[in-house]
Amino acid sequence: MYFYPVTKSIKHMNLREMKFTNPETGRKVGYWIAKYKGLIPQELLTAEKSSSRSKRNALVLREEVEVKTIKIKDLNFDSRLFVPMSTGNNVLDNFISSEGGFMPASNVVMIGSPGIGKSTVCLDLLSRLARNGGKRVLFVSGEMNRIDMYRYCRRFPEFANLDTLFLSDYSHLPQQAIEKAFKIGYDAILIDSFAEVIGCVQDANGWSNKKAETWLIDLMEGHNEGKNDTDSFTCFMVIQQVTKNGDFLGSNRLKHMTSAMLEMYRDRNNDCNVMEFTKNRLGTAGDQIAFRIDTDTVSFSYVNDGNDDTKEGDGE
Repeated sequence: MYFYPVTKSIKHMNLREMKFTNPETGRKVGYWIAKYKGLIPQELLTAEKSSSRSKRNALVLREEVEVKTIKIKDLNFDSRLFVPMSTGNNVLDNFISSEGGFMPASNVVMIGSPGIGKSTVCLDLLSRLARNGGKRVLFVSGEMNRIDMYRYCRRFPEFANLDTLFLSDYSHLPQQAIEKAFKIGYDAILIDSFAEVIGCVQDANGWSNKKAETWLIDLMEGHNEGKNDTDSFTCFMVIQQVTKNGDFLGSNRLKHMTSAMLEMYRDRNNDCNVMEFTKNRLGTAGDQIAFRIDTDTVSFSYVNDGNDDTKEGDGE
């Protein structure tokens, strides 16, 4: 004979914390002795095994979910979300989006082979937003330290005006440093690179790669929604690494939350470096422009145009 509380349902029992009465001695014994002596009914053991295997699924199945469909026409958003952030250059603005510039709350991932100029081009875009658009911008450097950036700015002096967060200064607390910096509220933030930031936070916190990536994506989405001190709908430019075969590195969630994917590569047919949108919810996928990095400037032009469009506001 066995005895167990009848006031608890089977699925809420924790057998390993229960006591069972041994009918031969009348004494109460713990889980392991009771199991050895066959004092625990099979239905309880089966329920315990099933619960430990699919506890999370069972909780989800028990949860009641209310579903409510919506009509887009009934939604209301802050009008600032639909005002493009101009770089001051029509070639760039018309290339980036059909609205003419970077859009608030968008996420643009930049990919390309090493040495093609991703950091230089992205810093130039960020500088244009600050200089010509009057936007508040931040550069998160996961790869360059202070000395590297200082040397870099001797070649490109305009980059020295950017608010810059060096992760190398906060290797012991990178998560807290990034969260505090983002909380200030910026119109546009450049992350160089996504993989370096994740790796730094992963090492400092002892997290898995997936947990670190989830943290950063959640943080970005929160600032897309204006959850910062200035209610800014932050636009993110994110430099991401690719494999040797040119494949995108990152989870499906990162791919899905990306508004646009911008690839930089060498076009040997036209003998120029090209920027091309392989995905663009803000404009047209497949659009291209050429870019050239000179001694201290970055210039842009239409492919096969032959004339660099570097004057502010030019380029129709």
